[in-house]
Amino acid sequence: MSRTERPDVGRHPLRDTRLLVSLDVDGTLLRHDGHLSPRVARTVRTLDALPHVTVVIATGRSVQSTLPVMEHLGLMTAGRPVVCSNGAVTVSVDPGAAGGYRLDDVVTFDPAPAVAVVRRELPDVLVAVEEVGVGFKVSTPFPPGELWGEEIIVPFEELVADPVTRVTFRDPNSTSEEFSEMVERIGLHGVSYAVGYSAWLDLAPEGVSKASALEQVRRRLGVEPHRTVAAGDQRNDLEMLDWAARSYAMGQAPPEVIAMADRVTGAVTEDGLVDALQEVLDELA
Repeated sequence: MSRTERPDVGRHPLRDTRLLVSLDVDGTLLRHDGHLSPRVARTVRTLDALPHVTVVIATGRSVQSTLPVMEHLGLMTAGRPVVCSNGAVTVSVDPGAAGGYRLDDVVTFDPAPAVAVVRRELPDVLVAVEEVGVGFKVSTPFPPGELWGEEIIVPFEELVADPVTRVTFRDPNSTSEEFSEMVERIGLHGVSYAVGYSAWLDLAPEGVSKASALEQVRRRLGVEPHRTVAAGDQRNDLEMLDWAARSYAMGQAPPEVIAMADRVTGAVTEDGLVDALQEVLDELA
């Protein structure tokens, strides 16, 4: 994939009308050990406090693992949209609702065909399917700390019996490069997919991505297309970075993610998001 050519991309002044800033979580807001830098949190709060600026979290995480991050950032304001599960689930913050949110959009797909293809290639791969608002059903437990929410062990047949928002595959004995090669070799049809920084593969409904969900959010908020900014670090951010009028790749991002973005900031371990958001703040001053 390559960055879609648009006039003035990366140079359009961020002034006047409403601005939507979409931020990935892991590897962008949070370091890979889950640490949230006080500098990052402070800069996000400063940006979101400005009139006509809305910060929207767009993540591969499930809803229940995303909202605690938003609480730390001070973003749990009523009505704020949140894009989860790589775009398959969109919610709005609702402090009065069970769990602190209401579902706005949920997109599902039949996982059975794609799961069968992957398991033929990797018979021992770990498989999890998301249960929105609960956690994951798994046939075999994942390594500790890798899934968020409740982890329910079920017979394999139950994993693929119903439509789901997301399927996650994990092979602790492989690398992300080996996973990418495998996916390209076998071909996956009728789904969207993204390989993570480890040997981790997420499947989503075909055509669904962070970008597809953010486009619906943008329209609902009444934000013009040229008033969108995004920052991310992984392959599940590619569509989002292409969608935004201005996009930032984190310094540790894979080459294809850096190629997609308009600008590259520092690595997450260097609080690189601060530099990107400070650039936005300076233009809004």
